[in-house]
Amino acid sequence: MAPDGKTDPEFWQHLLKRIEELSVNMERMRLAEYVDVLQNPKRLLYINFLIGVARGFGGVVGATVLVAIILYFLQKALILNLPVIGDLIAQLVRIVQVQLNAPGGFPGTGR
Repeated sequence: MAPDGKTDPEFWQHLLKRIEELSVNMERMRLAEYVDVLQNPKRLLYINFLIGVARGFGGVVGATVLVAIILYFLQKALILNLPVIGDLIAQLVRIVQVQLNAPGGFPGTGR
């Protein structure tokens, strides 16, 4: 029955159409597969582990590329002998050497 208490074929056709749309949308979202994964804890842990490994690997590769690019441009800047950058790098080297030779050394290095 339609909400007004009468049998309305147009209402039922509209309702059937909406249910079919909902079914198609649920299939597109792969809702059944998602529920299957949630019901299988071992598979869920395995998938999450692989995702974590991929994220960690991606972070390491990204950081490596970023550091390599920075070092490349620092090398080019040193070749050009830019006074500001050269002085900054020399000062950083001195700070590191002082810390390495200090009795406490760098925190956490055990030196």
